[in-house]
Amino acid sequence: MMTAYPDLELTLPARPENVGVVRQVLGGVAEALALDPETLDDVRLAVSEACANAVIHAYAGVPAGLMDIDVRTEARELQVCVRDHGGGMAPRTDSPGLGVGLPLMASLAGSMEVLTPHGGGTEIRMRFPLPEPGRRRDHGE
Repeated sequence: MMTAYPDLELTLPARPENVGVVRQVLGGVAEALALDPETLDDVRLAVSEACANAVIHAYAGVPAGLMDIDVRTEARELQVCVRDHGGGMAPRTDSPGLGVGLPLMASLAGSMEVLTPHGGGTEIRMRFPLPEPGRRRDHGE
């Protein structure tokens, strides 16, 4: 069986300023893929939210760890995985967020999975359909 490798791998400390770094990198990916602005906006917002979750929730009460971002394209689809190595997802009464992050990501991506790997942490896998080259996306999709 052949292992699929991401087109881009980033590992950054899970700090607020690095969410902006990821957004900038996604801009470069969008340029390379000639993404339309609407698709780029959706990808940036969803991936930023996933990274923000890693920053805010993954390492609560412990020194910040790392977040991994893997990006790949396959069959007219952009696949992005954001992974942390923290304590995993659990309800928190002290959460500074409004609890809309996961539903927001799910509404922006064509599909989304939330996984909890055996080694700990949380992995969010999102797939974004890519418009055909030269065609703008229909907002009704």
